[in-house]
Amino acid sequence: MTTTVPGTYTPQPGAAPLPRMIAAQAALETKMLLRNGEQLLLTVVIPTLLLVLFSSVDIVDTGKGRSVDFLTPGILALAVMSTAFTGQAIATGFERRYGVLKRLASSPLPRWGLMTAKTASVLVTEILQIILLTAIAFALGWSPHGNPLAVLLLLILGTAAFSGLGLLMAGTLKAEATLAAANLVFLLLLVGGGVIVPMDKYPSGVQDVLGLLPISALSDGLRDVLQHGAGMPWGDLGILGAWAVVGLAAAGRFFRWE
Repeated sequence: MTTTVPGTYTPQPGAAPLPRMIAAQAALETKMLLRNGEQLLLTVVIPTLLLVLFSSVDIVDTGKGRSVDFLTPGILALAVMSTAFTGQAIATGFERRYGVLKRLASSPLPRWGLMTAKTASVLVTEILQIILLTAIAFALGWSPHGNPLAVLLLLILGTAAFSGLGLLMAGTLKAEATLAAANLVFLLLLVGGGVIVPMDKYPSGVQDVLGLLPISALSDGLRDVLQHGAGMPWGDLGILGAWAVVGLAAAGRFFRWE
């Protein structure tokens, strides 16, 4: 006869450690994003096609030098925007509509932990995007220059800026309105944000306004560093930092979970 010590096999219910919960939620968010056909179109297919097409065919006058050297920094900025802003806004907007956020908010994972997991998912996706686009750019003959630290700072601040704006849109508008507005903004910034068309093609007054947009600051900053070998682009970093502070603060203030 076997004697069982009381409590040996007694379950110990309770929440998992917070880092483990955040990591699990981040992994789930990443899997859902990568399995979504529309998100893959925005985050991978469109940037890749634009890079290959405009680098191979002389459609837009990109100035002196090879087209791929001008286009790659802009396409990297577009990839950040497509994931941190457009993709996150649409996904979060529909999660809010279907009550997913409301249910997650009542789980042991705190709300800030959920937002941290979403941010981690965005960063993982961006890393995969950058690896893919960089490999394609090198295959097309890209020759980058400049300080890697400046590139990293631009990408981090750009992610923070677009993430704050995406969460603000998803947390205040209806899901259908978020879907339409996010895609419209994506198209407008693709055309007017210095991604493919050089900013000097626009009138000087328009350039001053467009230069204050986060996509313009990110694409121009990356281009100054990677194409021209410039030092730390403090002006562009300042613009991105201001958008990040305003966007994240507004999202934290006005985001509605239901």
